[in-house]
Amino acid sequence: MFESFVNENQGYKCLVLRGRIDALSSPDIEKEFNALILSGERLIVSDLSEVNYISSAGLRVFLGIQKQLKKAGGQIVLFRPVKSVLDVFRISGLADMFRIVSTMEEFGESVRSEAVSPEVVSKEVDGIVIEYIKLAADKGSLFIAGSQDNLARAAYTENDVITVKPADMQFGAGLGTFGDKYEDYNNLFGESMVINGNFFFYPAVKRPVADFMINSDVDANFTYKFLHGFGFNGPYQHILSFNGKEGFVELDAVVNAIFDITNVNILGITLLAESKGLLGMHLKKVPIIEQKPDNGKDIFDPSNFPEWIDFPTEPGDVNHIIAGTGIAVKDKSLMSPEKRTVISEGSFFHIHAGIFEKGPLSKQLNDFEKELNRILTELRISKVQHILGKSRFSSGMAGIIELKE
Repeated sequence: MFESFVNENQGYKCLVLRGRIDALSSPDIEKEFNALILSGERLIVSDLSEVNYISSAGLRVFLGIQKQLKKAGGQIVLFRPVKSVLDVFRISGLADMFRIVSTMEEFGESVRSEAVSPEVVSKEVDGIVIEYIKLAADKGSLFIAGSQDNLARAAYTENDVITVKPADMQFGAGLGTFGDKYEDYNNLFGESMVINGNFFFYPAVKRPVADFMINSDVDANFTYKFLHGFGFNGPYQHILSFNGKEGFVELDAVVNAIFDITNVNILGITLLAESKGLLGMHLKKVPIIEQKPDNGKDIFDPSNFPEWIDFPTEPGDVNHIIAGTGIAVKDKSLMSPEKRTVISEGSFFHIHAGIFEKGPLSKQLNDFEKELNRILTELRISKVQHILGKSRFSSGMAGIIELKE
């Protein structure tokens, strides 16, 4: 008979398995591992002290989960496997892929001795636990690309297109696309974001598919095209992680908590998070003059809104990895009139995010840049959206750039 349950041992989540691990029990074991991963665990101890048999089907589950966790900086640890089970791992050539321990006390000591990192500051803000490292760096700069004046009237023309070189925009968001000739790309503008020079956009067409250009693939003549948007450049002053003490946290609360650890009015934010329900919006048509509404009203008028804006009323994309970027402001009245236009009425931030495939996300602050690059270059992206404050996340990390006024 097979049995499994989860307990806690020396502060680590432990999946206790008993009996046979074979083709019959493997699907349940895989579900148990995935449930722990979705709950935020990255270091999972598997107690095999009462497992008397493991087949190749069982090995395949352990191997698959181990590979998944390794990508996110985690691992499965095998605790006290009996000789017959350990022999199967060794004969299969898999034993070296796992840490094997006989006592949890020794394991805990080894983990603590390996944890070498800059000083981490921990702070709780309104039920959100923030851990961060502070980096010595100068403030970054913010600039505006294009104008929103013609957005509501759907009156953009070729003369409104702003061309930006990748070298000039490290991070950014807006209504963008890429291409050489206006007649080829004018119907392909959509919600876009730039992270570390990597460009992603979601064209406002009937059957949109997210498109992208990775920075390493860009040639000297490549440029971004924007109808409106903003960009910012500079080094991170803070790398942080966030986690709700009780369940998920909402984006507007996370941004407020970030302001609690900084001393500037405008922040550039690069976000990595695990979605527990995303609320976002995107254009369904490009607001160029050729597509201007026939009724003479703007695209946000109730008579035109459903045709022009995809605005779900229920959260979606649960358990997907979200990578996004944008700016947040503490006091809009201190911004210049031009910069103030990129923050909509009633909001204090403007963030675009890509919805990537499901999977575990590393929470190690030192791995932020590495993890960000992995998500952007290795995972599939389904869409890019302007995300709203009620979007929910289980946890995440962020890189913070303090921006000049």
